[in-house]
Amino acid sequence: MSFDADLSTLDPRVIEALLALQADAGVDECMEEAPLDRFAAFEAQKEAAAARAAEAPAAPAGAERRGAAPLRAEPPVVVKVDPEVEARRSAAAAPDLAALAEAMQNFPHSDLKRGARNFLFSEGAAGARVMWITDPPGSAEDRAGQIFAGPSAGLFAKMLGAIGLSTQSPDLQSAVYVAPFIPWPVLGARAQDPGVSAMMVPFLRRHIELAAPDLVVLTGQMVVQALLGKSGLLSLRGSWTEVMGRPALVSLPPLMLLQNTYLKRGSWEDLLSLKARLTP
Repeated sequence: MSFDADLSTLDPRVIEALLALQADAGVDECMEEAPLDRFAAFEAQKEAAAARAAEAPAAPAGAERRGAAPLRAEPPVVVKVDPEVEARRSAAAAPDLAALAEAMQNFPHSDLKRGARNFLFSEGAAGARVMWITDPPGSAEDRAGQIFAGPSAGLFAKMLGAIGLSTQSPDLQSAVYVAPFIPWPVLGARAQDPGVSAMMVPFLRRHIELAAPDLVVLTGQMVVQALLGKSGLLSLRGSWTEVMGRPALVSLPPLMLLQNTYLKRGSWEDLLSLKARLTP
């Protein structure tokens, strides 16, 4: 069977059938006018690859072999920082109260200041005979920018005035220097986190050293736990102990007295005990 070279004369269905027949037979390329020796082309490719390999520089000793597992890079060494150790180092390096305040504000291992409006470091005159240490300020104090705010501030002023003391007194003999354990609010579960206290205690101890009071008053469970390692504020109230070689009185914060008026009598006894210690 033969066909006319002019395929235009054939029925398209015949052409389609012929193409399908060739495809089934494995004919998938058009023939060129000159024969193509694929075996020779393959050998030429191998010779070219060998020539390139011979011209390439020698691999350094210990280089990976073809097919060998690639060398694994060593993971970076992660240095774990102990916030308590860093706090001790930072606090000890502060030569004065201004430097200590700056060190606390810039301490990179604490997020306590996040969300706080104010940095409540202290009130009153450093060098006063009495240093009154409180628990961290609450939200109201943070908003007001005062260690005691609202009714608590008024009650605290009356308490001090009743025994001849004041945070505003220019006379260091009758002045009171007030500082919170932590200068930002510590809310919720963070207040019970021992890691928070351990990290901030070095700053508080350095604060006491630099303020150099004759005696300290501890008001609040968090600060009592941090400095004395004891719990049960009500049972400790009125007791004298020692903090960093200084007499220390455990008493109650003004807010607790406002919330529990029956405790005011015991607080008054604490104030009288404090006055007796200050009287020559």
